[in-house]
Amino acid sequence: RPRGGWGGVGEVEIAVAEYIDWFNHRRLQGEIGHVPPVEYETTYWSTHTVTSYRENPVPAVAGTK
Repeated sequence: RPRGGWGGVGEVEIAVAEYIDWFNHRRLQGEIGHVPPVEYETTYWSTHTVTSYRENPVPAVAGTK
């Protein structure tokens, strides 16, 4: 929070957006090897194959459509 308080809702919105950007893209996360979350996710998906629902459907529960 800035010294003297926020100048208005717009300043709060900007500060929150900046924090979320930092949290999701730049902070180092120890539980995933001290890399930013976005970097970990990029590496994860580059080494895993995505299986679509059509290729691997979930079986229906008996009595449902």
